[in-house]
Amino acid sequence: MKIGFAGLGAMGGPMAGHLLEAGHRLLVLTRRRESAGAAVAKGAIWAETAKGLAAGSDIVFTALPGPAEIEAIMAGADGLRAGFSTGAAYIDLSTNSPALVRKLSSDLATIGVSMLDAPVSGGPKGAASRKLAIWVSGERATFDTCKPILDLLGDQVRYLGPSGNASVAKLVHNCANYGIQMVLAEAFTLGVKAGVDPVALFGAIRQGSLGRQRAVDRMADQFLPHEFDTPAFALELAHKDVSLATALGRENDVPMRFANMTLAEMTEALNKGWGKRDSRAAMLIQEERAGLDIRVPREVLQDILRNEPL
Repeated sequence: MKIGFAGLGAMGGPMAGHLLEAGHRLLVLTRRRESAGAAVAKGAIWAETAKGLAAGSDIVFTALPGPAEIEAIMAGADGLRAGFSTGAAYIDLSTNSPALVRKLSSDLATIGVSMLDAPVSGGPKGAASRKLAIWVSGERATFDTCKPILDLLGDQVRYLGPSGNASVAKLVHNCANYGIQMVLAEAFTLGVKAGVDPVALFGAIRQGSLGRQRAVDRMADQFLPHEFDTPAFALELAHKDVSLATALGRENDVPMRFANMTLAEMTEALNKGWGKRDSRAAMLIQEERAGLDIRVPREVLQDILRNEPL
């Protein structure tokens, strides 16, 4: 198959290499031509313009930093849009704006091009080893056609529905990931400043409930099925623990921004009379604030946990 690939950085370079190894004819384009050296050495063909890349390809991939770069490579007389042939597929692997994705998808459909947004998660190591999650949205028929190609790039390719949904999922994932990092940094600095050796503290945290279970999987315990009235750990007890942690922070002059925000949420939940419910009942405060009632049947969650590989 004739494939075009724009963006051969830390993520795009290894992915382009997988396509070459599978025997596909590959046109490549990147901001700095030297970045394409490894791919060209393996048989890739340099495209002088984005238009030329699109004109010579049945499927075009982009793996670029973000919305500004996607808009730039699309636009103008030498842009991708000017080169696409009717019936071509365009797959954006970037972490992009859902609004831009939906706008581009609608626009490209007018010239007979089907777009998939397909952001990836796994970092450069995952790109090199093909241990990547690839979340895909757009026309289902296009996804079905392109999935064998996507399977060359990652081991977890998942269809998420209409255009833009995959980009939403990627932003949710990254926002949660970096938020958790900051909370861990805050709590860990508290422990070390309060006198615990960092190596010993790391080992202890790994052995606790937080370390033994994936944080996202814990959402299936109470929050997603909305089952809070048979508590695994009561909110009033969790509130006491976070209160003690914030007090320890004050004693040791450690700023505890995230912990204090958590305590405020838990206090609001206590004031609703939820103290005997599970501690995760405090998560309902944000659900109410967002105007949502999220409920997933427990059997559906169990199927996901049991049947879907990590």
